[in-house]
Amino acid sequence: MAGNAAVAEAAIQAGCRFYAGYPITPQNEIPEYMAQRMPEEGGVFIQAESELAAINMVYGASAAGARAMTSSSSPGISLKQEAISYLAGAELPAVIVNMQRGGPGLGNISGSQADYFQATKGGGHGDYRMLVYAPYSVQELWDLTMLAFDKADEYRNPVMILGDGILGQMMEPIYQTPYKQPDLPPKTWALTGCSGRKPNVIKSLYMGEGELEQRNNMLQKKYQRIKENEVRYDAIDTDDAELIVVAFGIAARIAMSAQRDLKREGAKIGLLRPITLFPFPEKEISALANKDRKFIVIELNAGQMVEDVRLAVAGKSEVMFYGRPGGAIITPEEIYDKLKEAL
Repeated sequence: MAGNAAVAEAAIQAGCRFYAGYPITPQNEIPEYMAQRMPEEGGVFIQAESELAAINMVYGASAAGARAMTSSSSPGISLKQEAISYLAGAELPAVIVNMQRGGPGLGNISGSQADYFQATKGGGHGDYRMLVYAPYSVQELWDLTMLAFDKADEYRNPVMILGDGILGQMMEPIYQTPYKQPDLPPKTWALTGCSGRKPNVIKSLYMGEGELEQRNNMLQKKYQRIKENEVRYDAIDTDDAELIVVAFGIAARIAMSAQRDLKREGAKIGLLRPITLFPFPEKEISALANKDRKFIVIELNAGQMVEDVRLAVAGKSEVMFYGRPGGAIITPEEIYDKLKEAL
């Protein structure tokens, strides 16, 4: 399957029955796929009049208890930021897919990783966070999309799949893991009609004295639970490594080839791939840091995740960076040369 099709079909099989989106390259295959499949499954597909309309439709569908999703690419996700903050503030589950393209501005339509800050630091207003998954293969797009719906419901929080144009467009064999829904709490908060029960109220506006602070403290406790329970990463050959590559998504996929080649040549080199960008595997990176070990961060941007790696390392190791911004793609040979220089 192509990556964009895998996201769409995995969402449907995970019970997504409401999708609203708006065209933008390189994720157009997701709404195209949803336009055909959602009616077949009794779901709702809407091509909204704008990105703002699409994300607010998702807000409404989620408030009514539906599993809801939207997708876009970098500039389109920027337009959705206000409503993403509303979703987090109202504790509404939703899945948001960002197949990143080069920026800033309209940029270009090539794959990029320049939305890391936006995704992990809260691109909208207020002290909110969302779970952010960074798949590196079409198989992970499938598996993590299914997981995203479960985690969104479990934590009553928006979850982002942070892919990129390469991952969305590439095609490779996958195993269509069947969906098995875990034991999740019932959506007693949903706006399903209040016959026989007290009305539910979903809001993010708290004007009473101290109300908003109390609300924020509660949300921060939830984000802390996410930090404690949801960290995912993949570590390869890190135990005795003198140099550890840190990369996520498609950059990690490319860097793995160079890391394997150098390992076969006898170099003591490993790779750590964060699968969750929030929560970030800071404890795991911190535990690997020491004066005899160096880190190099590879990203398809001007340097974003490298800041979190430096915070985790906390001066115990040298941290280097190599990246290419603006939708420029790094080759395995290019990374091989940079890693060899760093050893």
